[in-house]
Amino acid sequence: MAPRELLLLRHGIAEERRIDLPDGSRALTPEGRQRTEAVLQRLLELGLGCDLLLSSPFTRARQTADLARLAGLAPDLELAAALEPAGEIGPLLQLWLGSSSPRPGWRRLALVGHEPDLGQLAARLIGAPAGAVTLKKAGVALVALPEGGGPARLKLLLSPRSLLAGR
Repeated sequence: MAPRELLLLRHGIAEERRIDLPDGSRALTPEGRQRTEAVLQRLLELGLGCDLLLSSPFTRARQTADLARLAGLAPDLELAAALEPAGEIGPLLQLWLGSSSPRPGWRRLALVGHEPDLGQLAARLIGAPAGAVTLKKAGVALVALPEGGGPARLKLLLSPRSLLAGR
């Protein structure tokens, strides 16, 4: 079986929290859309295309995933409630990593979600303490999954500023 990777992508800059706006309805700001589009273009230039995008259904994450699909980062997008803030990502990963994966043979899967959840997932996978990995808005982490068990390996952890430096 070919090695597998998870590309963890935090949603872009979104509207500020407001009492009259449910958290799940906060949308990307114009700046958030622009920065996210630039980050996605850079990810493509780096050859980090994915087989599938799984996204939190919260508006800001779904918009980030839609931009990723439109940019060509992955051909398909599926929403996953497990990627909502404080969701249970473990069972979702077990499903995709198991022998009855909905798409056997995938090599790189993109998860679009929120902090601190994505950072905690990365830390747990690589055997690091909670809080050791943090993703900025529109930031990414690339985690290589071991073929025979054991801790994963953090291949990339990049902020949008790092990804877009010198552009």
